[in-house]
This record gives sequence, structure tokens and C-alpha cells, in this order.
Amino acid sequence: MNAVDLRKKSERELEELLKKERAHIAAFQFHSAKGRSKNVKEKMTSRRTIARILTILREHHGKN
Repeated sequence: MNAVDLRKKSERELEELLKKERAHIAAFQFHSAKGRSKNVKEKMTSRRTIARILTILREHHGKN
């Protein structure tokens, strides 16, 4: 998800998405340890999404 789409979301939606992405990384790590993961780019993509979400949340807190 790109930053433009994330900026349109409310803080609550961003926090929910952050939880979902963190759970996705945890599941990915579990599957990669078991050797089941096919797409190794998933983790990098999720980590970048998490970084974008955290950046936008910090921007929101700075404005208030």
C-alpha cells in the first residue's frame, strides 16, 4: 500500500493495519522457518508498509 492511500485513512484504521502487518510478518517468519514460504519479498514489503504507517502516525501526533 502506498503512502497516498495510507494518508487518507484515520488513525484507528492505521493502527489496525499496523497490527495486521505485524501479524503477517510473524506468520511469514514461522512459515519461512518451516520452509513453506515461496515469496521472499513479502517480508520486505510488509516491513516497508509498517515503516510508512509508523511515519504517518507520527506525523498525525505531531500535528495535534
